[in-house]
Amino acid sequence: MQANMILAIDQGTTSTRAIAFEVTPQGAFSAVAVSQIELAQHFPQSGWVEHDAAEIWRATLQTCREVVRKAGGVDRFAAVGITNQRETSVLWDATTGEPLHRAIVWQDRRTADVTTRLAAEGHEAAVQAATGLILDPYFSASKYAWLLDAVPGARERAARGEVKLGTIDAWLIWKLTGGASHVTDATNASRTSLMDLSTLQWREDLCDLFNVPMKALPDIRGCADHLGDCDASLFGRALPIHGAAGDQQAALVGHGALKAGDAKITYGTGAFLVANVGEAPVASTSRLLGTLGYAADGHVAYALEGSIFSAGSAIQWLRDGLKVISDSRQSEAMAQTLKDNGGVYLVPGFTGLGAPWWQPEARGTVIGLTRDSGPAHFVRAALESLAYQTRDLLDALKKDGAPSLTRLKVDGGVTANAFAMQFVADICELEVERPAFQEMTAMGAARLAAFGVGLTAELWTAPAEAPAVWRPRMGDEERARLLKGWRGAVKAAIIAAGGDEP
Repeated sequence: MQANMILAIDQGTTSTRAIAFEVTPQGAFSAVAVSQIELAQHFPQSGWVEHDAAEIWRATLQTCREVVRKAGGVDRFAAVGITNQRETSVLWDATTGEPLHRAIVWQDRRTADVTTRLAAEGHEAAVQAATGLILDPYFSASKYAWLLDAVPGARERAARGEVKLGTIDAWLIWKLTGGASHVTDATNASRTSLMDLSTLQWREDLCDLFNVPMKALPDIRGCADHLGDCDASLFGRALPIHGAAGDQQAALVGHGALKAGDAKITYGTGAFLVANVGEAPVASTSRLLGTLGYAADGHVAYALEGSIFSAGSAIQWLRDGLKVISDSRQSEAMAQTLKDNGGVYLVPGFTGLGAPWWQPEARGTVIGLTRDSGPAHFVRAALESLAYQTRDLLDALKKDGAPSLTRLKVDGGVTANAFAMQFVADICELEVERPAFQEMTAMGAARLAAFGVGLTAELWTAPAEAPAVWRPRMGDEERARLLKGWRGAVKAAIIAAGGDEP
């Protein structure tokens, strides 16, 4: 039986999923089996977000086994690829393999006081020069330190090599290999504030600054390297793990945005714009993030990234919090019952504001309410906020000297909403392209694994299916009026949280 399939693990913020991709000799990928399990969210305090790493592992194992069975057995598979929610931080026992605390999720803001202190002490310029990242609780380093301090004896044990730290990719690779591999890929490492963006290695001075023992960190590998072999008892054969990337970098590969000037945005729980800037890092002056695009086959591509903390989570809030919609699909029809937004704006700062504002203390804000405002106005304002936040990121990208974009590649669950995508095209003044196959993060992991194991000769080939495209049709005057209202809403949200006027 020909081993022409890739088992792609897509471990996200709200669910864990496995997809089997069949790969043709011409490099075409098709999904033949899928399994998905929703992930519980834990909110111990305001601004705190946690996941159960053991639950993530159980769901990963279950979904992978189901997909292997559905696809015809383990002998059909050539390799495993992994993509994951980035920055989420795990501390586990090196002997038992059990987590020692709930994982701290990328959205979590509990270490804001630490990063604020480090910035006040004048460290941000040096950290940004080395890593491309600003000082913010978003990134893993301060989360690692918090975990080591919160678990009794963890620091002492880390010094003896008895506990391990890692992002979700490292956690899953450790579990899949039965503890044989403690490795992370370079894209995930680039999101910790501990990796030098030029050398792709941990920096001792940064580890000292954040009080994170280097001994507890995983080794850094390329995105298509051999990262270890799955324990044979898990699936019936020791499948090699040959590809890994953080979810946004995996989506960059999945879209084929492999050249300088290419860009994509993923609308998931948050929204993440990643623009390929080529073979050398670019220092942002607009508080975008310098990061690694991908590292494969000796080739390294860098990127600038803007992170929006609340995108799809705003739609979830409409459903689960306000209960004005019963499912996300209802939001499109509800928004279209209005001729305009009625002057209502929602700034979805539920866990702070990301780029280019970086206001961790900001919270969700609604302005412009009148007696005529109703549930549909909240729904429309939430959908429109996706476009406004995207425009903020594109404006920042332009200030940093990135090439002007004419087309933005999009993926993620929210892109099924045609109203929202048309509004993105209108507000951002560019074409919006959605691929026929939507699971770009899983596709990127599969492409990296297939390339790494030699199943394909190229990292990316164009799919046969034509994408959906939305083109701008809004007048300049209307766009300017709407953007003025949005910027007033952002200003109000920041000032309400005690921040300086932007």
